[in-house]
Amino acid sequence: MARGTSFLDAALHAMQEHVRVSDLAVSAALLFACSAAVSRLRSRGRPMLWPVLGIIPTLFANLGDIYEWGSAALARTGGTFPYRGMWGGGSSGVITSVPANVEHVLKTNFSNYPKGPYYRERFAELLGDGIFNADGEAWRAQRRAATLEMHSAQFVEFSASTVEQLVHGRLMPLLRRLQQQGQGAVVDLQEVLLRFTFDNICAAAFGVDAGCLADGLPDVPFARAFERATELSLARFVTPPFVWKAKRLLCVGGERRLTEAARSVREFADRTVSERRTEMRKIGSLHGRCDLLSRLMSDAATDHSDEFLRDFCISFILAGRDTSSVALVWFFWLLAGHPDVEARVLDDVRAARGDVKKMDYLHAALTESMRLYLPVPIDFKEALEDDVLPDGTAIRARQRVIYNTYAIGRDPSAWGHDCLEFRPERWMKGGGFAGGAESPFKYVVFNAGPRLCIGKRFAYTQMKTLAAAVLETFAVEVVPGQVVKPKLNTTLYMKNGLMVSFRRREQQQHHSDSGSVAADEE
Repeated sequence: MARGTSFLDAALHAMQEHVRVSDLAVSAALLFACSAAVSRLRSRGRPMLWPVLGIIPTLFANLGDIYEWGSAALARTGGTFPYRGMWGGGSSGVITSVPANVEHVLKTNFSNYPKGPYYRERFAELLGDGIFNADGEAWRAQRRAATLEMHSAQFVEFSASTVEQLVHGRLMPLLRRLQQQGQGAVVDLQEVLLRFTFDNICAAAFGVDAGCLADGLPDVPFARAFERATELSLARFVTPPFVWKAKRLLCVGGERRLTEAARSVREFADRTVSERRTEMRKIGSLHGRCDLLSRLMSDAATDHSDEFLRDFCISFILAGRDTSSVALVWFFWLLAGHPDVEARVLDDVRAARGDVKKMDYLHAALTESMRLYLPVPIDFKEALEDDVLPDGTAIRARQRVIYNTYAIGRDPSAWGHDCLEFRPERWMKGGGFAGGAESPFKYVVFNAGPRLCIGKRFAYTQMKTLAAAVLETFAVEVVPGQVVKPKLNTTLYMKNGLMVSFRRREQQQHHSDSGSVAADEE
């Protein structure tokens, strides 16, 4: 009897505990639902901030079209709304598309908005203390060195010649081979352009041939490691810190692969720096070389360490590899849908007779393309101290200001009622390019303020040289039926690439003339 009573007591106790747990679960669910309802009521048209999870469920619900959703949300809320990440993640602040706010962060109160530790620690393995990942005096020192060398006549001439050699020595022969294979020969233009810009930026930064555009488009270990390290570093921005930091501590999963890829990149850079040092000791100078590494190493006024040179050049590659290629692929896609613009670009190129400085309409078309499809669609800075933005939004210390440049490019208040149209003429005046009249804080393609991109001239020379050579020789025809949309990334890749074919201009003209004759005869 006692045993039966004990069993019954235990059963009753278990049932009571189960009821308590169930009650707690129901209470927690009701509390979450009530909190969510209150948050929804308080949002007043702004993206909803969920209890515990913050803005994350809202973002996940719109991942398929995140950039357009963000633009619409900012338009609905007057250009600025608050956000908060997952509880415990430490991420909060505002998202804005107000040019005055951007100017405040990037220029007016620049010292209060560095990259910040949140950004730097996510790129630490790949970039170290390079200019792209530095703040304060470390950034200023690298900025001075970069400005001095990249704006020198020798480097400008050298970088222009490397572009010319790569375009005519590697890219155009590749496109001719594809064209000669007939109508069935298609290629992912985004992949080809990524290979081009990687070869070009390695030549300009390190004075080495990466070989990405060599015959057969071979696999290049350094390029593959660089791409993998970049993607895995970016994954940290969308992964809770306690997750990726634990994986880093245990050296598992993506963190292990990041360590391996970053090590490969840095070993390549270290080896290149070491070989250049050896060459300098043997010959006594590097006067025959004009790449960025050699110029920095030859600077008698400053004895740069090998680590400085390595991190600087890796940052330079990161800054220049993806941005130009991504800008060009959107440019060619837009031209394919706007034959009138393409015709004007072609007239401009032919009239310039190879002088890219005279290609004003091409310059305007590239600029307009990047207004709509910015290579870096979103960026952010972290506040050191409490602040108030020009639109009245309060910012607390350690909060982030995320500025959505993709949304700014589609804002009627910044660009007029035709802001969604691809219209290069908006950048022309009196027959010449007049882009300098626009505020850099509503056209943040090349950053703005003290961090204005030092490589802006290099990028335009690179893009104009390539675009002019390709368009003068080929009609770039986009394969129909593709889904063309941006990929969720810090760089605005096309999610599915862009499959294209190439047809020689002479052939296109011949077919056009034949068609006209046939029509006349009928």
